[in-house]
Amino acid sequence: MNRIFITSYICCAVFLFSFFRNINLSVIGQYVDYLINEQGVRNVFVNGTTGEGLSLSSQERKQLAEEWVTQGKDKLDHVIIHVGALSLPESKDLAKHAAQIGADGISVISPLFFREVNKGELVAFFREVASEAPDIPFYYYHIPPITGIKIHAEELLDSMKEQIPTFQGVKFSDRDLLDLRRCVQKSKDDQFVFMYGVDEQLLSALVIGVNGAVGSTYNYLGKKHNLILEAFALGDICTAQKYEFCIQDFLGYLISLGFGVPQIKAVMTLFSGIPMGPPRLPLSCASEDFIAKVKAKMEHWKNCNCDSF
Repeated sequence: MNRIFITSYICCAVFLFSFFRNINLSVIGQYVDYLINEQGVRNVFVNGTTGEGLSLSSQERKQLAEEWVTQGKDKLDHVIIHVGALSLPESKDLAKHAAQIGADGISVISPLFFREVNKGELVAFFREVASEAPDIPFYYYHIPPITGIKIHAEELLDSMKEQIPTFQGVKFSDRDLLDLRRCVQKSKDDQFVFMYGVDEQLLSALVIGVNGAVGSTYNYLGKKHNLILEAFALGDICTAQKYEFCIQDFLGYLISLGFGVPQIKAVMTLFSGIPMGPPRLPLSCASEDFIAKVKAKMEHWKNCNCDSF
């Protein structure tokens, strides 16, 4: 397996659903072009939390994965497919499929029904899944607020390194910066990728030493986040901080209104002009009141005094 190194943003692709309650493959090509041309994003994470992956059937997940790989060919740098599932056979089948269609990597969330698992059992699950895609990188998807599993990512690194030949890093979607720092410190000689997934805390993660970021806000704030990366690379922390504060002001407002997957879809539709469609039940559409307030905030924010913003 050839190692790949991701040193920029990975966008968590939104699940595209038509108002006829079918998956909508027809706009993925447009979505790819929008990410590249409007947001400066060239990496995607498909069928994750934002993509409502665990609400989809295996067949739907495969269709979406195939279309993202097809439309991203020669355009996107990396298409990573989330293949986590409650069922081990299902997860293994999705991993095998991702490898067969030419995905650039797979990621797996911890099984989140039987939560009383130990480190060994968790790594054994990941090892079984990763073995179905032996030629592409495996990334552990660490998101304890969703899974409820309280094992620190740092506690799993040695075992994953020893038992999973394709292990290449962690999608770290938790606010525990101490655990993140320990991961980065422990793996400084291994060239693993740590992709931070709490978008509004990106600068803190960069200071700790992460070498990538993955999140939903890069769907519509990708270019603005790039300003943080550029300033940080130049050692200009004050400018990076200013840009992050501007982004936090906008995201903080969204969060204050109640901000989950349905609201992400509504915001993405407003920014991109691409119809994201409704979420799948049990989630319901963002309210008209939410959409109206976001539209007003967008107009105000576009005119805020933040240099390149």
